[in-house]
Amino acid sequence: MSSNTSHRAHPCAPVLSDEVRAALAAHHPVVALESTIIAHGLPRPRNLRVAEELEGLVRSAGAVPATIAVLDGRARIGLDKAQLERVAADPAMRKLGHRDLAPALATGASGATTVSATAFLAARAGLRVFATGGLGGVHREWTRTQDESADLRLLARTGITVVCAGVKSILDVPATLQRLETLGVTVLGYGTGLFPGFYLASSGEPVDWTVRTPEEVADVMRAQDVLGGPGSALVVANPVSEADQLDPALHDRVLTEALAECRERGIAGQAVTPFLLDRLMRGTGGASLEANLAAVRANVSLAARIAGAWAAMPQAPAAGR
Repeated sequence: MSSNTSHRAHPCAPVLSDEVRAALAAHHPVVALESTIIAHGLPRPRNLRVAEELEGLVRSAGAVPATIAVLDGRARIGLDKAQLERVAADPAMRKLGHRDLAPALATGASGATTVSATAFLAARAGLRVFATGGLGGVHREWTRTQDESADLRLLARTGITVVCAGVKSILDVPATLQRLETLGVTVLGYGTGLFPGFYLASSGEPVDWTVRTPEEVADVMRAQDVLGGPGSALVVANPVSEADQLDPALHDRVLTEALAECRERGIAGQAVTPFLLDRLMRGTGGASLEANLAAVRANVSLAARIAGAWAAMPQAPAAGR
């Protein structure tokens, strides 16, 4: 038995669903989807309806959805109906970042995967395209708190294409873009010269490269492979439509108030993000959640088209082969 076969058979190795395994073997398009939005980002029972809707959007574009989660100590790449329902319904489902995967697998825990954990497991399983809402990044007042999302370093060493609506607008967007540049992560604006603002169509920050079709994204992916070198993610920043974005004035007012309250109450560390997101949702009457979902839907649809363009492209050997 080869070492590769032995490694794949290990209980801690990712388990691919039959559908995902068959699609990869036939070089059909597959899109990775995170599960945190299902378990922790939406109220029940709407979370399950959204999860099913997102998988349906992938299928309608001719690709196979691979929602990722850890169940009973096994990393699952592609969930069946019962598993998806479990992630949506179980209040004990943990939130797992990349650093949590090893203890979760070793102890038989169950949890929904964040951006960092989903990207890692998807790439580990051979998937090339991943759709999410917004990335984590550098937090405001970083010079004081040194608070930075694990997403950034993980993406700097993981070869996967991530379709997102930018980074969460509660973060320091210019600092996050600078950090991505320092880490060598390529950022493409999809149909835009300005980096998206998650709930907003634009953050006002420029991007260096703009692409306009899924085929152009696939060309960049192929160029990455041919060049070789350090493996890092390709971020495709896809803005939410102006019709679906949160009203910019409302966004700025509520966020300013929430940041002030955060400072007054001494909220810090991992508690900051959920506090601010909750204040945004309540302060906008739920409009921030609807803008988030509009962005996720658009990202999932675009990711499926990119996966299709990638699957249709003759693969070139990596550099040095």
